[in-house]
Amino acid sequence: MGQAEPFRATALIVEDDVMQREMLSLLLEESGYQVIQCDSAEAAQRVLDKSAGALCLMLTDVQLAGRMSGVELAHVAKDRNPKLDIVVTSGRPLAQPLPDGAKFWAKPWAPLDVLREAELAQLS
Repeated sequence: MGQAEPFRATALIVEDDVMQREMLSLLLEESGYQVIQCDSAEAAQRVLDKSAGALCLMLTDVQLAGRMSGVELAHVAKDRNPKLDIVVTSGRPLAQPLPDGAKFWAKPWAPLDVLREAELAQLS
């Protein structure tokens, strides 16, 4: 019999800037996460429809490709998985309220912030 793979927490990265998305993914993969990448809220919503309960962490920008914003996506994600750790980030102040428990990070943020959040998400 083969050995079972150890549990790997899963994060959803929603960012339309390829460089930012790749950097976030690399940071989280180095922290032991399995990462799903999306460039739009609509693509992320399809992921949430299929596997919201399997996610530990979602990081999203406010401005995304497509029609839905990251703030709207945060509300959808919380509806699908109330325990999901959600971080919404932007270079501008938020115009809409976030769902309860979601965090806002103003850009620029430090990679260490991502690593800390990843650790917290795995503990909750």
